Amino acid sequence: MKFKDTWDLESIFPGGTNSEALKEKLGTVKKDIESYRGTLEKWNFTEDSSAKTLKNILHQQEVIGKKLGQSATFIKMSQDAYMDDPHAGVMLGHVMDLNSEVQKLSNIFVKKLVAIPEADFEGLLQDGELSDLSFRLHEIRDQGKRLLSEEEETLIAELNKDGLAAWSNLYDTAVSIMTIPFTNKEGETTELSVGQAMNRMSADPDPEVRQQLFENWEEAWSKNAPIFADTLNHLAGYRLTLQKAHGRENHLEEPLENNRMKKETLDAMWGAVSDHKEPFINFLQRKAEILGMEKLGWQDVDAPVAIGDAKAIEFTYDEACEFVIEHFESFGPELTSFTKHALENRWVEAEDRPNKRPGGYCTNLPEFEESRIFMTFTGSPSDTSTLAHELGHAFHSHVMKDLPRLNRGYAMNVAETASTFAEMIIANATVENATSKEDKIALLATKLEGATAMFLNIHSRFLFEDSFYNERAEGIVSKDRLNELMEEAQKESYKDSLSSYHPHFWSSKLHFFIDRVPFYNFPYTFGYLFSLGIYAEYLKHPEGFEEKYIALLRDTGSMTVEELAQKHLGVDVTKQAFWEEGIKVMARDAEEFMELTKDL
Repeated sequence: MKFKDTWDLESIFPGGTNSEALKEKLGTVKKDIESYRGTLEKWNFTEDSSAKTLKNILHQQEVIGKKLGQSATFIKMSQDAYMDDPHAGVMLGHVMDLNSEVQKLSNIFVKKLVAIPEADFEGLLQDGELSDLSFRLHEIRDQGKRLLSEEEETLIAELNKDGLAAWSNLYDTAVSIMTIPFTNKEGETTELSVGQAMNRMSADPDPEVRQQLFENWEEAWSKNAPIFADTLNHLAGYRLTLQKAHGRENHLEEPLENNRMKKETLDAMWGAVSDHKEPFINFLQRKAEILGMEKLGWQDVDAPVAIGDAKAIEFTYDEACEFVIEHFESFGPELTSFTKHALENRWVEAEDRPNKRPGGYCTNLPEFEESRIFMTFTGSPSDTSTLAHELGHAFHSHVMKDLPRLNRGYAMNVAETASTFAEMIIANATVENATSKEDKIALLATKLEGATAMFLNIHSRFLFEDSFYNERAEGIVSKDRLNELMEEAQKESYKDSLSSYHPHFWSSKLHFFIDRVPFYNFPYTFGYLFSLGIYAEYLKHPEGFEEKYIALLRDTGSMTVEELAQKHLGVDVTKQAFWEEGIKVMARDAEEFMELTKDL
């Protein structure tokens, strides 16, 4: 194997999560926090109004953030790659304690920043370094006006360790010990991790295998539903209580604020999606016909399409890496060079083995100014696209690494821009490289499965979560009601085009249980469609486009999405017209699929 498919964890902290190096790092963080506390306690703007003092405080924040981020990322990487790691949970607890202290001090800093008179604050921003941080410092001040008293915010930060964060960690722990039984044709039963079961359930070409896994999957999540219903209710209840205390009147205010976008933009996006689902519903119906079904079941939506004697296209991990590199070269040298470096230096954990958590992500090691990617590679074209997707995330962080730390904090919705753009390069390349009509059909199907995920699956997640939060504001929502809300959302989003649905999807989808980010799902669709708009511009003017693309990515941490779109694309994202243009890009693929398969 040319490219190793496992992380090099030893290069981060030798000895794993129980290493002395990790313990020493957390020890230095504790000392840094105490030093930072002393600086903050002494800072009184009426006595010291110099820009130098504020810059020193920001520098101390950066040092602590990098060290704590490096440690937390490493522990989570170890825990996700090896779910039986006996030390990860303990060390994560230490990180949570330190994070709590940092949050308390952050609240003190923000309140002191808010207390600076407006004229004096604007005067500070005349300093060259602080001027570059103007957007973020204004944002921090505006958000800081919501804070309660220092004592109350300190108590909230302390309680969060055993509240919001604890409920999220409980979910992770419960999922880590779950298994899904699978019995092969020889009658042999094996216990699959949830990650293995999920991958096989969606990708196996045998409908009987998919059906068995889906039934066992539903049964497993149903068995644990009472635990997960409690967890979800308490996460939401905790969050709603905090939102109300901070003066927010609606559960969408915080996620919109986090994503630096207006409600009009969100409504325009979902309005465009709702009005233009027909090509993708037609695709699902045609796929059902090809697979010999009246309608697809939930487990069949992402099933591979093989026509005639054509076999499902497969890649080895090496082949996938080479394919991604080759087609990134057609876009630009910066993306290509970065990708080679990441793959050659073992930034990716992709091995298909038991005892890994499900899903995929890209995370940052801030002290190294590097990223790491987690996924499970099983050989399908969609896995190759996932690899490209996560490398896109990593590239986004890479092109911003020389910016001030505050200006690198891009919102989640634009975070999906670079990842989806990279994925689009690979998805289009696989279709264009098809050597037969049958292969082209299969690859178009894979590409369109990504579109249906964004326009149908994620829309159902948003509809469910919106309904759930409305009901949770009135009291606890039972597991049976959660199932009803989930199935209602799926039927509405898929326009009742499936033969079966996944009522326990709410319990099986990690994204609903993440403590840091409310409404984790809709930013994916935003990033997908936003990226399609950028990709359309690239196709019109490919020469030298990488430079313009990097300029856009570098601005993602210091603008609202409306400003970003206007500056770099000249469009108004509060209007449906922009989003409809992006949908049309994928609708053309759906139309091509329908034309190629009309005689089948």
